[in-house]
Amino acid sequence: MLELHPITLRQANEFVTQYHRHHKASQGHKFSIGVCRNGKLVGVCICGRPVSRYLDDGETLEVNRLCTDGTYDACSILYAAAYRAAIAMGYKRVITYILESEPGTSLKAAGFMFDGVAGGLEWNGRSKPKDANQYPHEMKQRWVHYKHGELKRTSKEKASNR
Repeated sequence: MLELHPITLRQANEFVTQYHRHHKASQGHKFSIGVCRNGKLVGVCICGRPVSRYLDDGETLEVNRLCTDGTYDACSILYAAAYRAAIAMGYKRVITYILESEPGTSLKAAGFMFDGVAGGLEWNGRSKPKDANQYPHEMKQRWVHYKHGELKRTSKEKASNR
């Protein structure tokens, strides 16, 4: 049986470093959740502020990293737990990104909806030149789970409210 546990960012990052296919450890978080089977950590979820400054409105939480060792249902359980915790803390929506090549099955099972394709082919900046092997060079899918009763706001509506 899978059980949820609060974990530290350090514990979550150690797991991500060991198991994640294409991301490094996270730099910060609001909270992290672990899922265990028979006392062994089999998955982690790191939640924090949205990376996109346009979505960082104080009402949106992002699942910045989600990683499992392949245990069945661990992803769906973590996504659902992150959503419930975020809503309990007063957030109105939870977002996350996956690679365009990933199916999103766990997100659908946890109640998330596909919200469109987002950039992600390359990231480059003067202060941090890209490492060609650091991340996969493909578009990302954005998924969102709104608090029940909240209306979906389009990007144009969000921009006009600023």
